[in-house]
Amino acid sequence: MKGNKMNIALHDVDSKIPNLALMKLSAWHKAQGDSVTWYEPFDNDQYDKVYSSKVFTYTPEDPYLSHPKIIKGGSGYDIKISLPDEIEHTCPDYSLYETDHSMGFLTRGCPNKCSWCIVPEKEGNIRANADIDEFVRHDRVILLDNNILAHEHGLQQIEKIAKKGIRVDFNQGLDARLIDNSMAKLLSRLKWIRFIRLACDSTAMIAPVRKAVELLRWNNAKSAQYMVYVLIKDVDDALERIRFLKGMYLDPFAQPYRDREGTEPTKRQKSLARWCNMKATYKSCTWEDYNG
Repeated sequence: MKGNKMNIALHDVDSKIPNLALMKLSAWHKAQGDSVTWYEPFDNDQYDKVYSSKVFTYTPEDPYLSHPKIIKGGSGYDIKISLPDEIEHTCPDYSLYETDHSMGFLTRGCPNKCSWCIVPEKEGNIRANADIDEFVRHDRVILLDNNILAHEHGLQQIEKIAKKGIRVDFNQGLDARLIDNSMAKLLSRLKWIRFIRLACDSTAMIAPVRKAVELLRWNNAKSAQYMVYVLIKDVDDALERIRFLKGMYLDPFAQPYRDREGTEPTKRQKSLARWCNMKATYKSCTWEDYNG
């Protein structure tokens, strides 16, 4: 370390999607004048500090990750770890992953307490988090909010996004139960990157999803496609929801359930997800024919 400047290394355990926390850490350290690079195990001696982020509990550890000053964070390590406030509200370093879109949270938390979801325990009840201007640097933005429609701040930000003409993707899905006619009118003013995303994680969501889609279509919400997440715990229950979505001309995306320990889904759960998500197969044969 020369003076007060540090050599910082970043390590992305999952390496599947751009890691927002690492992008914020990169931006904050660069603003301090520090050098920021990706972690290389054979360059350990040159690093003053290493940040490792892991989103998914089931992602295997990197056996070569080792450093005396390593900081680990992310839900895959510990759901209670969060970024310091000054870093949380730093605009991400989008050059880190060479992304062509912005990313962030306008709200944090969720008022629902779904048994399969860690968000209420990790982030608590829903609350305002940021203004869209804090992190938008592109004409497209992927929002990672877990239930943006459940907070007035979220609705105000949607209004702002509509006025700015920014294309948007609510990556975690919108809560269909909250989409009444006035909400559908608001959402119809948005420009979508590709999908309008909803979730149908239990049979209790069939009626709300049907109503939400009917209202969105009635109000001419212009999206190339509707994607609906389908959680697979009980296979027969999930199959009922998939059939309903197919009848509504909606595109289901099936996700086999994993518990907090990352337990491997059953063979049948994975088979249903494979059939559902391989669209050529999904459209050309029934589940019964596929499953034998």
